Amino acid sequence: MPTTTLPIRDWGRTVYPTATARQQTQVQARIDGRIGDELIFTEHEPVYTVGLRAGAAAHLLWDPVELRTQGISVAETNRGGDITYHGPGQIVGYPIVDLSPVKDLHAYLRFLEEVMIQTVGGFGLVASRRDGLTGIWVETRKIAAIGVAVRRWVAYHGFALNVDPNLDHFAGIVPCGIASAEGSVTSLARELASPPSVDEVKVALAREFQAWWPSFLTPA
Repeated sequence: MPTTTLPIRDWGRTVYPTATARQQTQVQARIDGRIGDELIFTEHEPVYTVGLRAGAAAHLLWDPVELRTQGISVAETNRGGDITYHGPGQIVGYPIVDLSPVKDLHAYLRFLEEVMIQTVGGFGLVASRRDGLTGIWVETRKIAAIGVAVRRWVAYHGFALNVDPNLDHFAGIVPCGIASAEGSVTSLARELASPPSVDEVKVALAREFQAWWPSFLTPA
C-alpha cells in the first residue's frame, strides 16, 4: 500500500474554542493553497460540544451547577452530529484535508472509521461499524466518534478516539444521541488488559492515516 508524508501536528492540550479558531485559520490556508493536507492531534480540556443535528442541545443532561462541579464547559460547534464529550485521555484528530479530488463526504466518513478500526485492531481490539450509526464500536460499546465539517471541499473537525478518558463524564449527556438501550461508551483502557498510552495510539493513528490516505484520494 502506498504511503504519504502528510504532516502530523500535535497541539497538545487545548481549550475547545481556541482549537476551533486555530482550525479555521488552517482551513483558510488550505483553501488558499498556502499549506497542504495535514492531520492535527489534540486533547481537549473537558467539554461537551453540541453539533448541528436537530435536537442535539436537548441531549445535555447535567444542569449548570453540576457542570461547574464536574469542571466541564459547553460549546456549540459547526460540525455535523449530535452532542459529545471531549477530555483528557481522548485523542481528537483534526484532519485539514482537501476532498475535491473525491467530493464524497460519505466515503470520507468511512475512511476515518477504517483508520480507527485498523488502529485499535493493531492493539488487539476488534472494532467495527454499526448500520446507520457513525463512529466505531466494540460490539454495542462506542469507542470513537466522528463529526466533520466542509468548506469549499476542505474538511475539518474529525474524530475522537477514547484511550483512557474519564468515562463518568459521558453520564452528563446522551452521547451522540445514542440512548442507553442502543449502546454505551467505552475506551481502550476499559477493553484491554494492557492498554497503550495516548502517545502510542497517536503514532498508530498517524501511521494508518498516512497509509490509507493515498488510496482514498485515488480509488480504483
